[in-house]
Amino acid sequence: MVFSYKNLTLHISLCLTVALILKLLKIPVFFLHGLFTYIHPDTVDNSQKGIRAAIRRPDSDSSSSELKRRGKPKDKYEFEENKAQIFRLKLDEGHLETRIYFKEYSDAFRISFVGVFCLLLHIVLSVSEDSGVLGNEVLIPVLLGVAGVGKLFVILGKASFEKSASKRSEKQLSVAVGVLGFLLGFIICCELVPSVFDVKFGSIDGFGRISVALLMGCFSGFLFIPAIKSARAFWIGTDQLRWNLSIISCGWIARTILYVNYLFIMFTALLWIKPMTAVLVNVNNSDANEAHLVSRIRNADKLVGNLGISQSEFEKLRVWCLLISGILQVIALRPNLQMYLNEAVLSWYQRLHASKVPDLDFSRAKVFLHNHYLCLVVLQFFAPPALVLLFLGLSRIESNLSENFQSINSLFKDVALLLAWWVVFVWAIFTSASLLLYRRCILYVS
Repeated sequence: MVFSYKNLTLHISLCLTVALILKLLKIPVFFLHGLFTYIHPDTVDNSQKGIRAAIRRPDSDSSSSELKRRGKPKDKYEFEENKAQIFRLKLDEGHLETRIYFKEYSDAFRISFVGVFCLLLHIVLSVSEDSGVLGNEVLIPVLLGVAGVGKLFVILGKASFEKSASKRSEKQLSVAVGVLGFLLGFIICCELVPSVFDVKFGSIDGFGRISVALLMGCFSGFLFIPAIKSARAFWIGTDQLRWNLSIISCGWIARTILYVNYLFIMFTALLWIKPMTAVLVNVNNSDANEAHLVSRIRNADKLVGNLGISQSEFEKLRVWCLLISGILQVIALRPNLQMYLNEAVLSWYQRLHASKVPDLDFSRAKVFLHNHYLCLVVLQFFAPPALVLLFLGLSRIESNLSENFQSINSLFKDVALLLAWWVVFVWAIFTSASLLLYRRCILYVS
């Protein structure tokens, strides 16, 4: 009896150990260690009261006479250099804990990593087919995986409509994109365009297809704003306009990470598109006449479907690409977040040198908002790779429970794999579209 439940014991021990390590070592805080944020003081007066914050937190007391905004004098404006200063601060635990959404970020970080490690242990361990539900330990990784997905789903939805965290037009576009995502997801789930998307749902009924399409639409809307923020971070981090500003520069290692992450996401997103499938998959498995076929065929178009890897190897390639893309997005989170914070510095620099009489109110507000919503943006950048890894882990669940219940088998294998790809796909589409608009000067960083 003890031997039959050894995997269950290992799962419980792993969950408790990982959760304890993440809690005691404060890994969510350590993950952001070394990054820099900025503050834009209202004025600097060394002889009197030093630095005073330009914008106060919403819950601060504004009745004091010191905090009242002084009216602009009517005489000729004289530029004060002290008012244009900006200060760089290294992120620490005390600073992060005062930001909104820090608790949500820490909870999502912990439950995601516990779920991923538990799913990974389930994949690595050998499963006995006659040991029952508990003996197969299938409930623990499934429950943790679903709990992690649900947690990230709710937090993303809440963050998408957070007041002042994004523009009103961006929120409206995210709703419209969510509707379009639902329509496209319904088309994909119903296999209405089998010549474009390589997705098969033979074991799911109509209600299940609609439910999956609704999830795809929600993820499309929730990921729209984080994706365009990531595109801005990529645009600044790779210095597309050749600003050559040392204050917002990105090292060659971080820049390489941004490029590799973007290119790999694009490649992974294309693996479920039929033209890419036709090029990489060899539908003719006869190895005996492969060389004879290649030697005789002169038309390159006829080689499609006759060269490449087998279908089983192609499925493994998809899984590995999803795994690597999720890991790369986690690695790219720190450069993306630093470039998001540097965006406020760029706004300050532009306003400072735009005219002889610079208007720093906008840049001052932007610096404050980027600092105030720091943990919200971290959560938005962390959620997509966490969702990919959790969905991918759920798609690899193998046990006799899945064999007995075909609907559960379809849910945790076909649907989970589709949703993992869908997160990568919409992220690649939104990021590429934003970069194209930046390249065409339709959008610009300000």
